[in-house]
Order: sequence, then C-alpha cells, then structure tokens
Amino acid sequence: DLDRHENRITAARPGPLLTSAKNLCTLAQTLENIAMFENEHPARRAALLSREYVHTKNRAGWLGLYAEDAIIEDPIGVSMIDPEGKGHRGAAAREAFWDNFIAPANINIDIRDSFAAGLEVANLLVLTIRFDLGEGKALQQKVHGVFTYEVDEQGKLLALRGYWETNDPRNQMAEINLAEA
Repeated sequence: DLDRHENRITAARPGPLLTSAKNLCTLAQTLENIAMFENEHPARRAALLSREYVHTKNRAGWLGLYAEDAIIEDPIGVSMIDPEGKGHRGAAAREAFWDNFIAPANINIDIRDSFAAGLEVANLLVLTIRFDLGEGKALQQKVHGVFTYEVDEQGKLLALRGYWETNDPRNQMAEINLAEA
C-alpha cells in the first residue's frame, strides 16, 4: 500500500553521482528503490519510482522507466512547455523534458490519493516546484492535478499525463522568500 512506503521514500540518498564509486552507489540505490516497490501495482510502482527519481535527481533512473515510444503530456494540451500541445514523445524529447523542466528545479511530489486499474494508475497530486533565484529568493509553483501513468506488460511507462489547469490561480508561479517558506 502507498502509505507504508512513504518514510522509506523520503529517506532515500541523493541521485546522480559523478565518480565511478559514487555511480555504483547510485546503481545500488536504484536497485534498492526497485525492490522497495516490487509488490505494488505495476503502474503505481512506475509512478512511485518516477517520484523517487525526481526527488533524488536520478536522471538515468527516471529516463529508464519509459518504453521507447512513450509520451509525456504534462500538462495535457497547449502550454508554455508544449506550445503545440502534442506532448513529448521519444527518448530525445524525454531527455529534453528532464533537462529543461526537472533538472533545474527542486520538485516535491505529494501523492494525496492513488487509484490503480488495468495497467494504469491515476494519482491526485500536489507538485511543489521551486527555482532558486539566489539571495534567499525562489520562484515557486504549486500544481494541483491528477497525473496518470500507463505501463506496458513489462512495467515500462507508455504515457505520463498531467491533468491540471494552467490558468487555475492555485497553479500560478510566484516569487517567495525562502526564509519565510
């Protein structure tokens, strides 16, 4: 069940590391994370691993969750991060999504509720996204939405879809003082 893993997830070690010895630590942590969720529904497992890899900045782990032709639609439709509204399909597009939107931010993914059926899961989430501006200030956005994860028979992600409204005032970005946050 989702709640029983919460403490272990937040206690995970940091993600991508630079030296060979540290890369072995990252691999060991990745294998530990995978084992941690082995009894979960396959789509929920992929969603939990995705959250873990975002929290720990594990680019290789996160990209490795996806099937070759998988798509990311976050948010679904036309937005400032997807002006054509066609989603981010294929390995190069997912790598760019990570590099442009995940890597430069501090992201917390708070799963409020989760519903699995078939090879999919729908998670009610609040994402807290922060971009450090220096001098004790940051840009922060809280995104309230439903995110669905669809996997194939091997548990690889086929689709990550974010249902959230870009014009909802709750989802707007604002400058914050980190000392007060």
